Amino acid sequence: MQALRLLGALLCTACLAFGAAAQDAYPSKPIRIIVPFPPGGGSDLVARTVAARLGERWKVPVTVDNKPGGNTIIAAEAAAKAAPDGYTLFVAIDSTLAMNQSLYSKLPYDPVKSFTPVTLAITMPMVLAVHPSVSARTVPELLAMARAQPGKLAYAHGAMPAQVAGEVFKSATGADLLAVPYKGGAPAMTDTVGGQVPIIFDALGPAMPYIKGGKVRALAVTSAQRNPLLPEVPTLAESGAPGVDLLTWIGFVLPAGADKAVVDKLHHELAAILQMPQTRELLSGVGMTVVAGTPEQFAQTIQGDTQKFGRIIKAAGIKLD
Repeated sequence: MQALRLLGALLCTACLAFGAAAQDAYPSKPIRIIVPFPPGGGSDLVARTVAARLGERWKVPVTVDNKPGGNTIIAAEAAAKAAPDGYTLFVAIDSTLAMNQSLYSKLPYDPVKSFTPVTLAITMPMVLAVHPSVSARTVPELLAMARAQPGKLAYAHGAMPAQVAGEVFKSATGADLLAVPYKGGAPAMTDTVGGQVPIIFDALGPAMPYIKGGKVRALAVTSAQRNPLLPEVPTLAESGAPGVDLLTWIGFVLPAGADKAVVDKLHHELAAILQMPQTRELLSGVGMTVVAGTPEQFAQTIQGDTQKFGRIIKAAGIKLD
């Protein structure tokens, strides 16, 4: 009997040692980062910036897997079904985790139960911009055009946060604009630059090169304060849309069930990468503000924004099914 007890104790010790060794071995194989948009948008920029530096730090391949479409639902479903072993990360936006449950009667994932928050990476305002051929140079002038052509002026949007910004703008001003959806900010901007759609609501980061290059003209930002990159561009609240204060965000999550040690290790590395001076300079240069908060803080943001955006979406009467 004593021998059996000794054997059991040895086996238990061996299992604990094996578990610790396996945990210490993470990461030991390639890591995939799923992005719910085509290449070229803000989420893709954040993902590829992190992927390159994470691969350098951990000495494992880190690839970006773009899965656009379905208002981020296609990518979210794929990420939710992945193994919770730390080798599949998902770049989630506010639409994925805080809006879709108010927009759809049924989702193939649960915004809370299907994922484990790792870090809220960045926040940024959105921008209302127009093609240079549009005569309006201010929001009041654009509103005058909209009132003269009710239901005929269209705005492009590549993600639900941009459509929500557009609907909030319409609600605050009474503008009758037509929403034209795209699978991502990049194709939405391409058609706006090409003149197919005269107006766009887009995240400031990916829109900045087009604004600076004169391919679109920024009329207002959606944040409560003006953005340092565009100090001459007023806020919507300053421009006849009182009370508008919207920021979009990008964060990293893992599939639900991920080990806390893996979550903590990933958070430590992602936060360190995001807070590197060169990373902050790159992202702030396109209008993004680095947050790199804790998993707990990210969970609180998701909960608070779910309530806030739920109220906005209900008031605007937006339904996608």
